[in-house]
Amino acid sequence: MGFSFFPKEIQFFDLFTEQYAKLSEAVTVLNSIFQEFVDVEDKCKSINLIEETGNAVARSIAKQLSMTFITPIDREDIHDINIAQEDLLNLIKAISTRIGLYDFTVVKFPSKRLVKNLSLMVEEVGRMQLRLRERKNVEENAKKIKALKYECEMVLLVALGEVYDLKLQGFETVMEIVKWTHIYDRIEQAVNQAERLADIIEGVVLKNA
Repeated sequence: MGFSFFPKEIQFFDLFTEQYAKLSEAVTVLNSIFQEFVDVEDKCKSINLIEETGNAVARSIAKQLSMTFITPIDREDIHDINIAQEDLLNLIKAISTRIGLYDFTVVKFPSKRLVKNLSLMVEEVGRMQLRLRERKNVEENAKKIKALKYECEMVLLVALGEVYDLKLQGFETVMEIVKWTHIYDRIEQAVNQAERLADIIEGVVLKNA
């Protein structure tokens, strides 16, 4: 085998696609938990496994980046997209972990809407990644994500109002408030992170237009 002084070209867009596939898979399972609320324990375990695989892809991207001289987009942009996708996947796991831990018998309607919107935001991020690879405009995708984020903010206000409107009737009611506050906090973080990921991709597209 001949030796080349030139490193092989790393297909970072392929790695991003692989990483995004895990993100999409995880949010799909999470949405299934909230919409159907069956087989919750098994679905939470599934998200844990998906997150482990996704984190392995993130480490691979970071390693390849450290060994590569020539990249299709700026190195810091590759780093930012990688970390943003990894962080979002971790937040999805954090939501599922709490749902599995808190032993709910039902989930509140606003949480269903919020997680559905999160799922739609992640779908739109996937379209933005494809358009980034093709050097196409992502303005419309970014607008859809902003609109979904705004709707989530409104739903979250209603959701928290509903939680804190519970009439205190002892320890169980207090714990109900605490548990749902934690759930909504992680969902809000995930929604914000999805918007941040979209902002990063939009910025990269504009930079390379």
